[in-house]
Amino acid sequence: MWEQQNNTLHRKFVFKSFSEAFAFMTRVALEAEKMDHHPLWHNVYNEVEIWLSSHDAGDIVTEKDRKLSEKIDSFI
Repeated sequence: MWEQQNNTLHRKFVFKSFSEAFAFMTRVALEAEKMDHHPLWHNVYNEVEIWLSSHDAGDIVTEKDRKLSEKIDSFI
C-alpha cells in the first residue's frame, strides 16, 4: 500500500529474489520513461523502495504520481 509521507508517495516491495526485483524495476523504468516521470528508488537484493513526487510542481504529490503508482501496482 502506498503511503503519503513528506510530500511523496512511498512504498516498499519485497520479492523472492534479486532477479524478480530487478525485473520489476525494469518494467517500472520503461513505464516511467514513457510518462517522463522518474522515481526516486532504492534497491538492496530482493527489496525495492520507491518514492514518487513531482519535482516540476515543487516536490509535491500530483496526479502524475498517482497514475504512476497505479501503473507500478499493476506490475506486481
